[in-house]
Amino acid sequence: MNEFNFEEAIKRLEEINTKLASGEETLDHSMQLFEEGLKLIQLCNTKLDGFETSINDLVTKYQD
Repeated sequence: MNEFNFEEAIKRLEEINTKLASGEETLDHSMQLFEEGLKLIQLCNTKLDGFETSINDLVTKYQD
């Protein structure tokens, strides 16, 4: 994922969840998927934190 796209990351997380929940993946592949999911969650959380900061800044700027 060269350029981070929040919506694509959420879609990929849903795919990973479905694969892991199916129980059909090998243990090794499940671990790879799990690690990928954790990385995507971290990226999403970082992006959401940035959005929250931007929103708070805008509210403060236009509240006065």
